[in-house]
Amino acid sequence: MLFGSASPEDTEDLGEFLGSVVKKGTVICLIGDLGVGKTEFTKGLAKGLEVSDYVTSPTFIIVNEYEGRLPLYHFDVYRINNIDEMFEIGYEEYVYGDGVSVIEWADSIKEIIPDENITVTISKDMEMGVDYRNIKIEAKGEKYDDILREMIEKCEF
Repeated sequence: MLFGSASPEDTEDLGEFLGSVVKKGTVICLIGDLGVGKTEFTKGLAKGLEVSDYVTSPTFIIVNEYEGRLPLYHFDVYRINNIDEMFEIGYEEYVYGDGVSVIEWADSIKEIIPDENITVTISKDMEMGVDYRNIKIEAKGEKYDDILREMIEKCEF
């Protein structure tokens, strides 16, 4: 499913719609260049999960944990030099646990990403304007098809 976002607020709102319907064990892979809105999307996702803390990118510590309706594990793997670093921080416990894992730069660790996931690809569309983004959300796996369907039913985009 392809969505358009004309502002950071639109990107955050789209994340919130997804966050409102995700279930425990959900894995969300965020892909896109620097500055396209991956963290804005995650802020919205956190709102949908009823997280009250301020959400920031965990660039230098790899993962931030937040409490909400479900735990949110926010990974930023931009600075990962070796896949073993992910296992050292307990990656599998997060991803296969009871929370929601959102992974920025997921394409850089694709060999350890579960086959079933939600992939969100954000890209700039300069023809539509400097703040305009194309946001493609794909469900990979049957359980994620249901989540995406539910999100689309709620979505106002």
